[in-house]
Amino acid sequence: MRNKYKLMLLVLVLCAARLNAQVDPHFSGYYIYPSWLNPALTGTFDGSYRVAAIYRNQWASISAPFETIGVNGEFTTEKNLNVGVSLLRQTAGDGGYSYTTGYGSVSYTGLKFGKEGMHRVHFGLQAGFIQRRFDRSKLSFGSQWNAVTGYNPNLTPNEELSRTSAAAFDAGAGVMYFDATPGKKLNLFGGFAASHLSQPDDKFSATGTEKVPVRYTIHAGARIAVSNEFSITPNVLYLRQRSAEEKMIGAYGQYIISDETNLMGGINYRFKDAFSPFVGFTYKNIMFGAAYDVNNSDLGKIVNGANSFEFSITIIGLKKTKTPEVEFVCPRL
Repeated sequence: MRNKYKLMLLVLVLCAARLNAQVDPHFSGYYIYPSWLNPALTGTFDGSYRVAAIYRNQWASISAPFETIGVNGEFTTEKNLNVGVSLLRQTAGDGGYSYTTGYGSVSYTGLKFGKEGMHRVHFGLQAGFIQRRFDRSKLSFGSQWNAVTGYNPNLTPNEELSRTSAAAFDAGAGVMYFDATPGKKLNLFGGFAASHLSQPDDKFSATGTEKVPVRYTIHAGARIAVSNEFSITPNVLYLRQRSAEEKMIGAYGQYIISDETNLMGGINYRFKDAFSPFVGFTYKNIMFGAAYDVNNSDLGKIVNGANSFEFSITIIGLKKTKTPEVEFVCPRL
């Protein structure tokens, strides 16, 4: 069993070397956590506030898998400004590694054009911190091994680690377009964002002077109204962080059962990684969602399955006066 986990660790290290600087967590239900995707999505919903939480367990077959929890809160105003806050924490490995971020975001929503201002462009900014740390006491070192007696955790390791945690200021920006025209057969949406524009220091790099690379994000799609009750929303996502890339395509369908209840279901495909079917439903102002990644990469073949799952919940506070006849505000996964 120990040899199996050594092999898995070797694969993970080699994958990390090939990806070269993909340091950010990712989600299959990426629209659930808008501050991670694009700060211009802050407040892009029909309501007075939105609170969302998402949990992702990645590669559960590994002894200490990646676990990511994100919490996001947003508030709309009547002055073309929306604000939001978000916290994210990812943990992984036997060494107590954690990756934590906290951001505040603001979006400007005053750019409207077309008939009755139904074509809308939002601009967003976010700023906050990134912190990474690990627990030295949970690591084992070569100096704790003896050729005769084997590993002895009571031995004091000879290796010196000058830093076990690092925090830095971080900032990003984005823009989002969507067609909010009610009653249309086709509503388009799309956005672009750049994260880590402040180039925070990566103190865990080999030299300690490297910078966290900028992550560029492009996302787009279309809501296609098949009938008054049913719509299909194909969507695409592209991420690039230095030489690392993530490409995803997918679609989901939404069926309106009543004024209070919707059902959703669909599938995404992350190229060279996984298929991710998902389901969800909305009751009144609460939405639940679940996704399961079926890994089809080399890693999944080596460890007999390296699948992941996500759960999410979103609560939207409805406005006292509902937006007149605006049926499409933003995509929901």
